[in-house]
Amino acid sequence: MKNFKPTKYVLENLATGRRFEDTGWLLEDPQGEGPSLIRAIYEKKQIEFGSQEEGIYRFADWLPINHTLKGSAATQTYKSKALASELGLPNLYISFSGYWPEKGAFMTTGSFKETEAYSVCGRLSHNKKGVLVVASAGNTARSFAKVCSENNIPLLLSVPEDNIDALWFEKPINDCVKLISSPKGSDYYDAIALADKVCTSEMFFAEGGAKNVARRDGMGTTVLSAAEVIGRIPDCYFQSIGSGTGAIAAWEANLRLIEDGRFGNHKMKLFPSQNIPFTPMYDAWKAGSKTLLPMNDEEARIKATAIDAKVLSNRRPPYAVRGGLYDAMCDAGGDVELADNNDIKEMQALFLRTEGIDIHPASAVATKGMINAFNAGKMPKDAITMLNITGGGEERFKRDHKIVYLKPSLIALASDEGIITRVENLFK
Repeated sequence: MKNFKPTKYVLENLATGRRFEDTGWLLEDPQGEGPSLIRAIYEKKQIEFGSQEEGIYRFADWLPINHTLKGSAATQTYKSKALASELGLPNLYISFSGYWPEKGAFMTTGSFKETEAYSVCGRLSHNKKGVLVVASAGNTARSFAKVCSENNIPLLLSVPEDNIDALWFEKPINDCVKLISSPKGSDYYDAIALADKVCTSEMFFAEGGAKNVARRDGMGTTVLSAAEVIGRIPDCYFQSIGSGTGAIAAWEANLRLIEDGRFGNHKMKLFPSQNIPFTPMYDAWKAGSKTLLPMNDEEARIKATAIDAKVLSNRRPPYAVRGGLYDAMCDAGGDVELADNNDIKEMQALFLRTEGIDIHPASAVATKGMINAFNAGKMPKDAITMLNITGGGEERFKRDHKIVYLKPSLIALASDEGIITRVENLFK
């Protein structure tokens, strides 16, 4: 974008309502006393959508960014015909993030995690020192690697070794990006612990996950895409969840659209879905609990490694924090749905047959969750429905391109002796 000026916004502590300036890489209120997400409050209340050529930055009015980066693409929303007809859902809109050239979808990592990466890296100021650290179960790492590689941003990724087959690319990754992994048999929780340990060094700083307003508002552009195409806020929203951050982002985008005044004044019901047997947020929600139910580490690890949608295996989701998924669900209404590994294969086949493109396991979980909710009568069949397909076209992309993989420079646990020095040496 030529002559781009930083977006004007302030930050708000969702627990206290205190508003303050974003003085840098703030992930929480410096004066906050308890755990709470912060939210970007934009000066511009009515969004102006840019051109498709601007990629995700066509939504820049509601992204907390200082500059734009090359290579981004935006989510594409369209009204479904074949899948909608088969399911008897006349008002089904699909928001597709991935690679599907015929639909104008050009996310070359095949995942909506690109919406996060381009927003987070756009929030970085040019004088920010140190190495950005991102812990991931797969798709997030692939997207951040692409963005940082193409824009020369130092990046350290922490991904479980069992998940590194997700780190595929169309071209070799710039040396400014390094990968470390927790060993085979470990899970996303172990990768997070490794990243947290590394971030105790002054050389590194954490991306922040759900606490980073840029990550959530990047994800929220999927809802902005839907509202633009439909002309109104959807009645219900379906997405699979690992951390729940995408559903939180959808709720926040909904609130901004209400304030905009041109898209309706209602809150869409949220229907996030989890992959059986790893269902901590489903279990807590169904129990009416504001906090996650107790689960020992070994049980959690076994369940997390058993699911096919590996990206949905977050054991530390922002569920209970102020402004987190529990608050979003209580405010918007809705329910948490489930899908098992067999459902995933069935939904992938259904989507490919009806819509004509392959989808990620996590997107299949969302599709099954939608079917479950409608079959249970939780929404009328003619509701204006947004199905957030958070990843797709990967098989299509791999057919069309030669693929290379990023290999780990180091395999270790957070408890390993001298781990910080060993990781620091990767960037010297």
